[in-house]
Amino acid sequence: MPTAFTAEELQAEALAFRDAFKTVLLATADSNAAPDASYAPCVIDEDGRIAVFISELANHTRNLRINPRASLMFIADESTSRNLFARRRLTLSAAAETLPRSHPQWPPLMEKMRDRHGNTIDLLMQLPDFQLFRFTTLEGTWVRGFGQAFPVLNDRLEISAERRTSG
Repeated sequence: MPTAFTAEELQAEALAFRDAFKTVLLATADSNAAPDASYAPCVIDEDGRIAVFISELANHTRNLRINPRASLMFIADESTSRNLFARRRLTLSAAAETLPRSHPQWPPLMEKMRDRHGNTIDLLMQLPDFQLFRFTTLEGTWVRGFGQAFPVLNDRLEISAERRTSG
């Protein structure tokens, strides 16, 4: 029988899982609702919002301009998962906003990007087609394994009182 966890323990576990990743999987849609899956290097801001610095040449950037909603996923590596049907994962429904270079949060987020992803960020910052997007989490699901799916709310990944039983 699975061990019972408090909402606070599950939240801390989900936050630690998310924060360990350097990239996020993105699902976006174009104006015809055609889906596109991609990924981008990311950072987490002081409020728990996910930020990516992406090129306007990429489908996901164009899609976010048309439809500023995305599904974001962080998923355990196959090689470290005991069962591929029950990989740990965090899936989030999020609203996207573009932060122009003049936005007060642009410099600190780009400094975080540089600290996390190295000097490549300095080169990318010189390219005018790269844009900073920040996602606000609306809701999501933290899946620990079979029968262990927990609804999460907001950027702090607060565990909802409702429990889902399938992942």
